[in-house]
Amino acid sequence: MRLSVVVPCFNEEANVRQLGDRLFPVLLTLRGAYNEVEVVLVDDGSADATWAEMLALAANLQEALTVRPIRHPANAGLGAALRTGLGGSTGDVVVTTDSDATYRFEEIPAILSLLTESVDIVTASPYHPRGSVDNVPRHRLVLSRGASLLYRVLVDWRIHTWTALFRAYRRRVIESVPFASTGFLAGTELLVNALAVGYRAVEYPTVLRSRVLGTSKAKLARTVRAHLEFQASVAARRLRHTAPRGVPALTR
Repeated sequence: MRLSVVVPCFNEEANVRQLGDRLFPVLLTLRGAYNEVEVVLVDDGSADATWAEMLALAANLQEALTVRPIRHPANAGLGAALRTGLGGSTGDVVVTTDSDATYRFEEIPAILSLLTESVDIVTASPYHPRGSVDNVPRHRLVLSRGASLLYRVLVDWRIHTWTALFRAYRRRVIESVPFASTGFLAGTELLVNALAVGYRAVEYPTVLRSRVLGTSKAKLARTVRAHLEFQASVAARRLRHTAPRGVPALTR
């Protein structure tokens, strides 16, 4: 078994610089469970020193990890960076996470432990009854909680959080499930589409924290509109009883 960790980044030089101290020690503890552990860092056309920090991180790595930096020549959006990272990964299991540690990297082993033979996706869930949020800006919570509530009604009431990037996927999911979004909708779209074709997801109750370094890149109005449009398409799909199609899935 091989493990890949995909980290999309846009103007995150300070956070990338700290990955060696915060993320890598966690991944080294997983070397006994996985034959290979790789980190796929995607620079989504950053204007700061994000790319230089990625290259320095890869060049100075002395531990038993593989670091693969990938660069977009121009900013294409979180969804595009996620698609690039997933397509560039090689793991049988793939974890996606933010670079800013709003979900703690130390929880990666715990989220992986829930990826049993009968589970295809494990998603972080601060809105689960046993989850919580800590010092997150109110406008972010209004958007995320409101969107998640609507997806619970439209898709699956048992899943409380639909907007988290922090997840673990089996390879078959990312190679067979399409998602078209280039923006912050992408992770939600991937989860909804995976469930629509029969994959099973479970939640990992956890704490969502505010970022310490850098600023959020989400554009509120654009993200709200994207979710509303996608929710309308999900409702229409349910009425037609059809699975998502028309967008090619990832292939290696």
